[in-house]
Amino acid sequence: MINDSVRHVVVVGGGTAGWITAGVLAAKCVKEQGRDLTITLIESPTIGNVGVGEGTWPSMRTTLQAMGISEAEFIQQCDATFKQGARFNRWVDNAETDFYYHPLMLPFNLGPISTVTHWLDNAPNAEGLSYSAAVCHQEAICEAGLAPKSITTPEYQGNLNYAYHLDTNKFAAFIKDHCINKLGVHHVVNDIIGTRAGEDSEIAVLQLADNTELVADFYIDCSGFAGLLIDKHFKVPFIDKSDVLFCDRAVAVQCPYGINGKSVIASHTISTATGSGWIWDIGLQSRRGIGHVYSSRYIDDEEAAQGLRDYVGEAVRDLPLRFIKYTPGHREKFWRKNCVAVGLSAGFVEPLEASSILLVEISAYWIAEKLPQYKSGFARCEQQFNEIFRYRWDTIIEFLKLHYCLSKRRDTPFWRDNTSPESIPDTLLEKLAMWQEHCPSVLDFLNRADVFPFESYCYILYGMKFKTATHRPDEKNLQRLEHKVTNQRRHLTALMSALPANRALIDAIRKHGLQKI
Repeated sequence: MINDSVRHVVVVGGGTAGWITAGVLAAKCVKEQGRDLTITLIESPTIGNVGVGEGTWPSMRTTLQAMGISEAEFIQQCDATFKQGARFNRWVDNAETDFYYHPLMLPFNLGPISTVTHWLDNAPNAEGLSYSAAVCHQEAICEAGLAPKSITTPEYQGNLNYAYHLDTNKFAAFIKDHCINKLGVHHVVNDIIGTRAGEDSEIAVLQLADNTELVADFYIDCSGFAGLLIDKHFKVPFIDKSDVLFCDRAVAVQCPYGINGKSVIASHTISTATGSGWIWDIGLQSRRGIGHVYSSRYIDDEEAAQGLRDYVGEAVRDLPLRFIKYTPGHREKFWRKNCVAVGLSAGFVEPLEASSILLVEISAYWIAEKLPQYKSGFARCEQQFNEIFRYRWDTIIEFLKLHYCLSKRRDTPFWRDNTSPESIPDTLLEKLAMWQEHCPSVLDFLNRADVFPFESYCYILYGMKFKTATHRPDEKNLQRLEHKVTNQRRHLTALMSALPANRALIDAIRKHGLQKI
């Protein structure tokens, strides 16, 4: 079995996906598990990164900590800021006052959701209170421009749950340096011009531009949309999901603070619906990252760019725009023989809810946990990984579609078509029919591979004014809920007086750092 040992893993492609994957494998397999495993990352000297996505999930805190990275150093070097959720503007009915939140905090235990929704619809003192504001502090904290922690809070801990906004190019360079100098990842800069197949069509050799070869036991394809291994070598088909998620383009701009008089760093992603898509607005330390995601079926590139100018202001005309084309979807299989695709090579649907980097993280952790000692274990891993991640892609697509199909907007063909039952997955139609009769519960989400919990579905459903038939709860339950809400409001008042402004905390961290755990 000696020759069958898995002792060398090659990650193809740098950027966020490649370096996160290499770093997690080096930290977990080599440093933590003590495996005799060499991790090599090869990247092209000429091909750049896509470098647009700037939103993460709270899981990034765990990933950075597992890799031994200082949170303060990460914030200082990656233009990073705190993210506490997303604010969705104009998604419901396009009114000026139309917004709701998907916070990163789980709801308070106020009692059954059916009691909460009944109270919100009927209680006089709940008038004007959104679902997320009733069950979570984070909406109020974000609206006040406050941070999720203070300067005295230790690294990776917080008063509220949080993730990050970051500059992806700076982040890739930062973790690249850490992986090479602290985690022992071998770095090769070269172009891959081909592969040579071994027995049973697995990858035997990577052929490089300088006429050398790179050989490993296992290959991880992080080569982005090019899919150098999963597509070019294995020719795994791509499943187009544009019949469900219509957006297939984005135009992005890096906008300095000061345009339109804005200088506050929002501690949430601002997602504003447009006539044929939506605009992301992400506040970093030195700039805002703004992009218009749209469907080329409904508007062309110039119309999309004008939509961006309408949002930012005419000053954006002097800034370079970057256009990105993609087909929403994913590979039919992600793991094939001795190769697995991670990141854009596996698929991409759209930036909404920042699922792309999350999929990289959970893929890397799965590989680090399950990578077999011997090559004979690849077949078992292939079956398990493909089954789990196909489910995850399907449910992510379903959750993203939820944002569109519940809209009451009928002002453009884009929004009218998004509510057509033919564009909604059958699994989602079944759930929506069920949730008209009873509120979502944990019993609806029993698969451990679920990416979005039922609490996230509730934030979107009731943020978008979805109605579940409810009966008047027992009076005692309503009184208990009123009492809990009163107590939580007192806690919120204390919290808001204790937390600093988001920009003030970022400035303090840049100057003083954070307490080590």
